[in-house]
Amino acid sequence: MTDKVVTAKNTIDDSLPTPLYHQIYVLIREKIYSGSYANGSLIPTENELEKMFDVSRITVKRALDELASEGLVTRQRGKGTTITFNNPVSSSPTNMDGLLEDLATIVKETKVKVLEFDYVKASPQATDALKITAASIVQKAVRVRYKNETPFSYVITYLPEEIGRSFSYDELENEPILALIERSGKNISRARQTVTATLADGTTGPALSVSIGSPLLKVSRIVYDYDDKPVEYITIYYRPDHYQLNLELSRVKGEKSNFWSAEQK
Repeated sequence: MTDKVVTAKNTIDDSLPTPLYHQIYVLIREKIYSGSYANGSLIPTENELEKMFDVSRITVKRALDELASEGLVTRQRGKGTTITFNNPVSSSPTNMDGLLEDLATIVKETKVKVLEFDYVKASPQATDALKITAASIVQKAVRVRYKNETPFSYVITYLPEEIGRSFSYDELENEPILALIERSGKNISRARQTVTATLADGTTGPALSVSIGSPLLKVSRIVYDYDDKPVEYITIYYRPDHYQLNLELSRVKGEKSNFWSAEQK
């Protein structure tokens, strides 16, 4: 462990409605998430942060307490505040074979808790995504996946009824859902995915052990078979301190090209 001290810039604004302690908390947290503040580094002392941000000791202490409550730092009297967060590395493969392999690895390293497993009338979003009629029944499953007892994803899936009926609640707890879909006879070919930022609400916050209003990574995905028919509609909420999406980019061919491609060659 290193004793290198990292610093921050005074970029808070007392004219904003957001409390100053929360602004400081967000600034330091983002530096931790980005890797600017490495695991094992010491952040400035309370006295140094007071001067840096021109705030009271109480304001600084509350910001540090928030970081500590999320497990991003540890505070020890006489030793300072140490970053205890390891920047996560997770992949987002560009073909379905890679995605299946990645899910198999996730299953080995994590565990899942099924919160809901039922057959319901399709929601408007599921109806549109799965290209089914409004009266259709779908399997709806809600799961939370854990690593080292810490929740990192809240997952909502909708499957056409005939696919959902091919496996049980118990199997969903122990197998990747894509593998179960393929076992039903559907050969998966591609997926269309949207990644956005969102905030934890009264459902996702408690499920992921984060405060309501905390930032989350939201992934919405429609999975297709080789007949180009939707076989799964899934929405996943990730804790950004435990999951990131990474892509390999290739320069588009051309003498003066300024574009990148994420397609595998």
